[in-house]
Amino acid sequence: MSISIKQALARGESLKKVSVSWKLDAELFLSHELGETREYLYSWSNELISERHLESYKGFLERRAAGEPVAYIIGHTGFWDFKLRVDKRVLIPRPETELIVEKALELGQRLDSKDAKVADLGTGSGAIAIALARSNPGWHITAVDISEGALQLAQLNAQEQQANNIEFSLASWCDGLAANQYDMIAANPPYVQLGDNHLEKGVLLFEPKIALITDSAGLGSLRRIICQSKRVLKKDAWLLLEHGFNQQASLKALLLKEGFDSVLGYKDYAGNDRMVCAHWS
Repeated sequence: MSISIKQALARGESLKKVSVSWKLDAELFLSHELGETREYLYSWSNELISERHLESYKGFLERRAAGEPVAYIIGHTGFWDFKLRVDKRVLIPRPETELIVEKALELGQRLDSKDAKVADLGTGSGAIAIALARSNPGWHITAVDISEGALQLAQLNAQEQQANNIEFSLASWCDGLAANQYDMIAANPPYVQLGDNHLEKGVLLFEPKIALITDSAGLGSLRRIICQSKRVLKKDAWLLLEHGFNQQASLKALLLKEGFDSVLGYKDYAGNDRMVCAHWS
């Protein structure tokens, strides 16, 4: 038996226990399935849905009811000013990671060279690299990840966004990067420690642990990047790092100890400490 778009959206109420945005979730699922905009759903709310579309939509609701993130279910998410494909090979880009892009673009205006070399370490879906590449077509971006699956998806995203100034490297952090070549390094590495309660909740349950967990109380990957970056950064270069809400003081101290200067911390849009920026001279 067919039902209308309006009736289908009402079934989104089944998500109330798992999602505060259940109405939006239902709209995203149905618009994705129908290949229409969310506005269409309300303009044509009495239109009937085929059995095929309805069964697929019901499957989306069931997956969401089990806690699976919307982005994995529909296969994409928005970041900066474009859309990215995402799946379980990569972390879902967060709005707070746009802060790295914002600061990198600000710092880019200070660089002498319009064809700057920039590395995005732990690129995942390619979010940071693609945002920078689209904003600065003259920059030479190197996107690094240790996961072959993540790099494959990042390359697909770059192709779809016509970000042709990105080179992809299968490596761990700065391994494989040439010495004294980079004007800027940006990274959103794992910064959650094993055993953290947040790993058993919500989105994190479904995301790749390699993109989330690190050693040394969540600071291991950040420490390795800081130490390794000194070899590959040029003089008068910048390092930008996303971190956990309670890690900024430790990172600032480590950066100063390792010889960086002009170390600044920034808060995300929710008011939490989220990023450090440091100058290498």
